[in-house]
Amino acid sequence: MPTDEGWLVLTNDDGIEAPGFEMLVKSLHAAGHPVVSFAPKSNHSAAGMRIQLGSPMPLRERHDLVEAWELTGDAPVRLFELDGTPCDTMIVALDGGLAHVAPDINPRLVVSGVNLGPNLSQDSYHSGTMGAAREAGLYGMPAVASSYTSFEPRGMQKAVDATVMLVERLLPLLPDSAVNLRRPTVDLNAAHVSSWPHEALDPAWSADPAGAILTAFQHGEVMLNLNVGPDWDGSWKSTRLGTRWYRDAVSFDDAEQGDVATFRIGAASIDHSVVEGGDCDAVDAGAASLSSLPTWPATHPFAIEEALLAQALLPGEDGWPLWLARQD
Repeated sequence: MPTDEGWLVLTNDDGIEAPGFEMLVKSLHAAGHPVVSFAPKSNHSAAGMRIQLGSPMPLRERHDLVEAWELTGDAPVRLFELDGTPCDTMIVALDGGLAHVAPDINPRLVVSGVNLGPNLSQDSYHSGTMGAAREAGLYGMPAVASSYTSFEPRGMQKAVDATVMLVERLLPLLPDSAVNLRRPTVDLNAAHVSSWPHEALDPAWSADPAGAILTAFQHGEVMLNLNVGPDWDGSWKSTRLGTRWYRDAVSFDDAEQGDVATFRIGAASIDHSVVEGGDCDAVDAGAASLSSLPTWPATHPFAIEEALLAQALLPGEDGWPLWLARQD
């Protein structure tokens, strides 16, 4: 099933049969995009970047879902499930698994989601959805995480539609095949990476910050995090991580004498503090929040300088990150 166009590689953390994943596969397929999934067999929400070292993980192609979801259009589609975590799916897919089971497929862009529930603020540390996108970035792939900020699936098509819009905005900015998959070369002097621990008085990216951010995205140093709420009004905002607080997150059952107490994590309430450009604030205002986030941690040689991340936050007239308007 070869195609000259690069394929979208899909994963999530809710499991391959989750409603958001099904809806996204159907919508991308209907829009004519080649799609291959390496998705978890079951739910791994809040798995972060957990991986299963040394454990056998069965991989199965789900021909039954292709039939059940009526994916009969002209665009090719293949659906694989892995009995592993979201990060496992990306490691297996990108570090040889995809080439082994589907050697004709050229990965172009990774999309993780659409997650049921928000991935805002410090969720970025816990989210399996974002963890999978970040893991793809570590392997040199451009990657997007997408979430619907309600825990009720009703209205989720809004987030799916926004995700398709984002994908179609990104594809003209990407080559047909990922240029840095498995990082065949390592350029520690690339314009978009940090010069730390040395201070860059005249950073190499200053002449073309938009181009540097685009290159960082193409090479996996920057990922995109999309959050869309049930009250989305069609507008977009370029955002950073906001400040979000889980209140009364721990509940417990009283133990009888000699028994072990049982604790449960699950916030009774969530609120946030307003910050300039915050993702939580954008969603509350009815906009789709789109954050350009660094893949690598601070002090890593491929980390992005704060000044360049500030450039990535700049919005265009339509609210999207300004660097996404680049068409040359």
